[in-house]
Amino acid sequence: MTGAEAIIRSLEELGVKEVFGMPGGAILPTYDPLMDSSIRHILIRHEQGAGHAAEGFAITSGRVGCAIVTSGPAAMNVMTALADANLDSVPIVIITGQVGSALIGTDAFQEADVVGASMPISKHSFLVTNPQDIPSRIAEAFHIASTGRPGPVLVDITKDAQAAQMQFSWPPAFDIPGYRVPGKPSQKQIRAAAAAINDSNAPVLYVGGGVIRSGASADLMELVNLTDAPVVTTLPARGAIPDSDPHNLGMPGMHGTVAAVGALQRADLVIALGARFDDRVTGRLDTFAPRAKVIHVDIDAAEIGKNREADVPIVGDLKAVIEALNETLPSVLSPTYKDDLSGWWRYLDRLRDSYPLGWIDTADGLMAPQYVLERLSELSGPDAIYATGVGQHQMWAAQFLKIEKPRHFVTSAGLGTMGYGLPAGIGAKVANPDNVVWIVDGDGSLQMTLQEFATAVTNNIPVKVALINNTVLGMVRQWQNLFYGERYSNTDLNVGVERQVPDFVALAEAYSMPARRVEVAEDVDEAINWALSINDRPVLLDFRVSKDAMVWPMVAAGVSNDDIRFARGMAPIWDEDE
Repeated sequence: MTGAEAIIRSLEELGVKEVFGMPGGAILPTYDPLMDSSIRHILIRHEQGAGHAAEGFAITSGRVGCAIVTSGPAAMNVMTALADANLDSVPIVIITGQVGSALIGTDAFQEADVVGASMPISKHSFLVTNPQDIPSRIAEAFHIASTGRPGPVLVDITKDAQAAQMQFSWPPAFDIPGYRVPGKPSQKQIRAAAAAINDSNAPVLYVGGGVIRSGASADLMELVNLTDAPVVTTLPARGAIPDSDPHNLGMPGMHGTVAAVGALQRADLVIALGARFDDRVTGRLDTFAPRAKVIHVDIDAAEIGKNREADVPIVGDLKAVIEALNETLPSVLSPTYKDDLSGWWRYLDRLRDSYPLGWIDTADGLMAPQYVLERLSELSGPDAIYATGVGQHQMWAAQFLKIEKPRHFVTSAGLGTMGYGLPAGIGAKVANPDNVVWIVDGDGSLQMTLQEFATAVTNNIPVKVALINNTVLGMVRQWQNLFYGERYSNTDLNVGVERQVPDFVALAEAYSMPARRVEVAEDVDEAINWALSINDRPVLLDFRVSKDAMVWPMVAAGVSNDDIRFARGMAPIWDEDE
């Protein structure tokens, strides 16, 4: 068979059922046998969308997402998704076509050094020039993407390798020098962690996206029940523990809850599980959790000690580590351990009760976006999956959507990629056709990838879009309001609420999507129920909300978490009952 046929056959052997992509000259040999394959190809409208769709597919399914694009500009377009998946540890494989091997380095038409460009923003990259290597490299790519710390892998295959004949055999033998997946966690360190937990009076479980990536949510719940420790979840970890569980204090960090931030700042033990002490969580690092010892568990040894020194470092798969902790803790914990946390919980409950998430009515009379999201969550139920763009709406979604299950909240956390929501939501719906999938996006973020409306319509992917339309680049405007004296330099996307550019309802209808504009709170429930009743095609709701609504609480960039504000000029009282 040809190298191109070997690409498709390899994907079939690996169990790939869906790929996202767009053909072009250098990948054209591969698109020909794709026509005869059982693999469903979802034709996207921009290569960045293919990468994000693969991410949404991977996050919500737990399987490797896959995209195929051509060389040069197409491959460069997918780099944003590659970097996004790298920061958020998402297992995707991107296959790119490359110019003929004889043309590499000649500045040939649509030639770009894709492997070189992708090296610092991916887990690994391959250039394949020999057709006989194709099965091995693709199998290696899927192995690397899905094992250890998950991440994106790029396979760049020259056009002549795709066209040439080769002998196909499966499974291929492969050897990846220097690549080792962590084995069982150290029992010595597990015992040290259990002892540190037993010695603590104010522990907190700082849960990152690694818990979801490793499929350890059930094990986490067992650990929570064993210890009665409070839990804070980072943005990618939303859903690792149900929002309805009383141990869940919410999200920490820049736009986290006061209780979650207070728990980290006042803890005597931080148990970090698959989290990387990101600056959006720690604030000014030298003031973060000042009196806490740290147990840091991560599958990537490079993460441990990178930002915060760990007293008990544990390298290993989170599921295996938490299982080991759950086996060890019952014989280590004092019988009075849970009772000894009662004072800690009284303190945290005081913070939770005194400073809940909320909002105030807007001065311009337009809807509060927080209300829209609260109703969206209530009416859609716990099985709905949400994908977001990036900006204010993303933070409100993280705060006001009730996420009860892992893999039900999809967002660009590390890279903060505007335009992520629509294609990621398409990928999530492909992976979960029986679930309601909402895309919560802002009008600025949506306009970066809205051509994927066509992808959803033409491929019969019935996602639902909740557009939180405040006519501005909201998060940037919020910073201009707070830190630049209300000088709104280039953040107004429209000339006023009377004139919309674009008219999103008309635009959606141009793509053959049913759409409605919602301007008053009294119409919100009826509109959401209307959208929920349409399940055979994509649908859009354009919620017109106030541009003056802000995301609170907030820790300004570069300051201590102790300086969190739960509203403008209003700081919590930390030590009232301590």
